[in-house]
Amino acid sequence: MPKILIEDWSLIPFREAWSRQEAYVRDIQKGLRPSTLILCEHPPVLTIGREGGEHHVKIDPELLSLQGIEMIPINRGGDITAHNPGQLIGYPLFNLSEFKEDLHWFLRSIEDIIMQVLEEYGIASGRVEGKTGVWIKEERKICAIGLHCSRWVTSHGFALNVNNDLSIFDLIIPCGIPDKEVTSIKREREKNIDMEDLKEKCRKAYIEYFK
Repeated sequence: MPKILIEDWSLIPFREAWSRQEAYVRDIQKGLRPSTLILCEHPPVLTIGREGGEHHVKIDPELLSLQGIEMIPINRGGDITAHNPGQLIGYPLFNLSEFKEDLHWFLRSIEDIIMQVLEEYGIASGRVEGKTGVWIKEERKICAIGLHCSRWVTSHGFALNVNNDLSIFDLIIPCGIPDKEVTSIKREREKNIDMEDLKEKCRKAYIEYFK
């Protein structure tokens, strides 16, 4: 089998994607599937990681529901974040035993790949000490990352803001960090980004990085 499979699930509800992720993880743990990168987008949804809580939601849950936005506690690391169409989601379901049994290394690897892809758009990015994700000038977060790992197989992953409506982040304290902004490739470059072209850049970067 190839070292990495890459699948595009297009626009898919979060709960459905989570269920499919879990099925893939079980297959990878059994040796029935190679490590797999999922690329997709989600309808509007808030997800709350293990370090998060509803206290970082700024509006009443009933008002969220009226806007058609679900709030879902999940088993990844990190705090609260938002997903909506135009944001590129990447779920690297990787067997780290085939690469390096080090979750911290894997998280940093995801950041490296995102920074490499952003560089192709002329965007300089980096890290903020003590925080995960990818940042612009240590002030504006462009990509959130949160992982879960079971028997050295990872799930969940990254959320890269591309063309999405950033106003959804006004409903929360993103990642529980009150003094930082959220940005997107579109906002930084002041133009719409071709999502298919971006996905292809991500595919190539992952294949090269984990070859």
